[in-house]
Amino acid sequence: MISFLNDYSEGAHPKVLQRLVDTNLQQATGYGTDNFTTEATAKIKDAIDCPQAKVCFLTGGTQTNQIVIDALLQSYQGVIAVDSGHINLHEAGAIEFTGHKVLTLPGKAGKLQAQTVADYVQNFYEDDSYQQMVFPGMVYISYPTEYGTLYSKQELTDLATVCRKYHMPLYIDGARLGYGLMSAAADMTIKDIAQLADVFYIGGTKIGALCGEAVVFTKNNEPEQFYSFVKRHGALLAKGRLNSLQFLELFTNNLYFDISQHAVAMALKLKQGFLDKGYQLYIDSPTNQQFFIMDNQKVQELSQQVLFTRWEKYNENQTIIRFVTSWATPEKDIDQLLALI
Repeated sequence: MISFLNDYSEGAHPKVLQRLVDTNLQQATGYGTDNFTTEATAKIKDAIDCPQAKVCFLTGGTQTNQIVIDALLQSYQGVIAVDSGHINLHEAGAIEFTGHKVLTLPGKAGKLQAQTVADYVQNFYEDDSYQQMVFPGMVYISYPTEYGTLYSKQELTDLATVCRKYHMPLYIDGARLGYGLMSAAADMTIKDIAQLADVFYIGGTKIGALCGEAVVFTKNNEPEQFYSFVKRHGALLAKGRLNSLQFLELFTNNLYFDISQHAVAMALKLKQGFLDKGYQLYIDSPTNQQFFIMDNQKVQELSQQVLFTRWEKYNENQTIIRFVTSWATPEKDIDQLLALI
């Protein structure tokens, strides 16, 4: 079986593993006070050109989203997200478990529009009963989106402007950040992300690390006692070095971006191959997730030899399927898949 099921099927990039092996017997202090964490933080701050940034290394995406959202919101507030957003569909109610409602709005190609947010917040405060409702306290988006699509710099600027107007932090889920930034369709850099977002995270789990995400607060806005929030959520590792060491390697010699670029190149080859064979795109993604419409019988046949995701039902006879490439996808797997279809 060849797999295009997700972008975290492999363990870690060999250079990341080697860094862990090379430092394995070096003693280090705990809870993120070690020199490896200090070095990784400095590399990230330099890469995003944000010397005032505060960086915290956590272990997984859902954990990160839950902690950041819970820490930033007041008890009576909820988080605005597009209806297809990860925190709404694929995190098992983790946000609601903290007592904060996910306030969903319709999107376009998986993206949340600035005007949609502005209209929602304005209508909220014009409602005479708004004191009895869940207050919109922040805005959550992901880059890329759940459909692999990208916000343009102008779209993100417009969203940030609305957030500033209503004093809501803009939070960007960057689980696949590298894959978005290295797409030819991207008109932003990681420095632009840092400038426009109030907080974002750099995904490692899906981009070359065994596990780990780097949360970045960009505007001297890390919540007071943030590490207490991390601890209370059971997420403060005694061996904090394990996460930060991986980012230290990923942000050395451009590794994070180079391996992200490989995943996108493989995805675009896959995409073009499907199009050449007459398959229909469900959505036009320029990143490492590709979505197609396929006859149910062909889906069943292909699933005997290839791992992929049945995303959702398209109609009675067809299914939307997703193929995901990663930093480790070999080109021969793409060739084999295209031969099978």
